[in-house]
Amino acid sequence: MKLTLENVIKGEGHGAVDAVTATIESGFVSFINAETQQRPTVIGLIASGRMRPASGLVTLDGVPSDWGNIRRRVALVDAPVVSEPAPNVTVAGVTAEELMFAGLPSNRRAVRRRLTALGLGAYSSDSIATVPPSARIHLLTELAILRDDVDCLIVVSPDRHGGHPDEWWDILTELASRGLAIAAIAGDASATALGVTAHIESETK
Repeated sequence: MKLTLENVIKGEGHGAVDAVTATIESGFVSFINAETQQRPTVIGLIASGRMRPASGLVTLDGVPSDWGNIRRRVALVDAPVVSEPAPNVTVAGVTAEELMFAGLPSNRRAVRRRLTALGLGAYSSDSIATVPPSARIHLLTELAILRDDVDCLIVVSPDRHGGHPDEWWDILTELASRGLAIAAIAGDASATALGVTAHIESETK
């Protein structure tokens, strides 16, 4: 799959998006540099088909403004307020909810098996807000791809949880190696730490 944003513009003020151009495609993890608290979420909402830009073009596999198909295939992961889990919910609770949304068994046994398979069983009873940043991103991305037809993830502001950007970048790169299209929307500090100099940078399989 190939998702493109061409000169996308939206709104005014701190959440304004000004002429974002990006390409997100299968087998790659892409970096979109965005500062301020709201801007990464606005870009994520547009890229995942959940918000229309004021101007510019969003295409999926060459088809413009195919919003229903974009929403079906693109998961918006951990966007502040919009799709992030409530901070006091346990890892087991987050997992059960996502399994249910994916149409999979979500009882305690199923949750335990899923977390064990991901190497996250030790965090089962911890609130999602207290787990290490890398564990959080690992959990939320793996749960997101369980949904039917999802083959693209837009991960919003993973840098806000702390830790070194290499940790979540490596997780996203591994997901891309499975043929998924992945994008991370993060700020200048992460761009510097990862050595990203362009507006968007891709890493191959």
